[in-house]
Amino acid sequence: MPAEAKADSKNARPASQPTPRPASHAPTHPAPHPASPPLTERQEARRRRILHASAQLASRGGFDAVQMREVAESSQVALGTLYRYFPSKVHLLVATMQDQLEHMHGTLRKKPPAGDTAAERVAETLMRAFRALQREPHLADAMVRALTFADRSVSPEVDQVSRQTTVIILDAMGLDDPTPAQLSAVRVIEHTWHSALITWLSGRASIAQVKIDIETVCRLIDLTTPDEQQEQ
Repeated sequence: MPAEAKADSKNARPASQPTPRPASHAPTHPAPHPASPPLTERQEARRRRILHASAQLASRGGFDAVQMREVAESSQVALGTLYRYFPSKVHLLVATMQDQLEHMHGTLRKKPPAGDTAAERVAETLMRAFRALQREPHLADAMVRALTFADRSVSPEVDQVSRQTTVIILDAMGLDDPTPAQLSAVRVIEHTWHSALITWLSGRASIAQVKIDIETVCRLIDLTTPDEQQEQ
């Protein structure tokens, strides 16, 4: 993990919380996280304010601009309350990414992709999502860096990002009951999309290159779609 991420994690963790065990002592199969009780209307409103403040700060200055004390002040919550919702900046920014993807999904549903095939529709959808992130490069960089820094303590938030991305892709495909082969293709597409974000943010790929990579990997959908689905 990069030094700045370690420093942030160290500074962000309240003193009352135990220090996590080193990775070498972590269990191979961690116990599933217990389901959290649903938030009350007031708690949900507070969480929305926190995520909004996180996105605003990240949009202005990227990963380093998101400081937990400033997030608390901007969202008008106590610092201790903020830590109860999000134990660290990495937790907060990964949750911010899931929230941004959820908003994108709502926008995409209002104007569905127009491709003739599932592969074309998914490629169009992911490029539209990519361009939305492109308009907020500092925010995109902060969220992707947090996703990269995330350890297993952030797995519930990372899982939410993955599930949201999967839902977006399956929605574009028009599938409610995908086959195992199709789900495997979706996972590969997700990995490629996230990798494309990283390479673009680091200046190692142009938008044109990203588009080619996305369109290429989306052809996996045609290879894994049963004949009867292709005929529909």
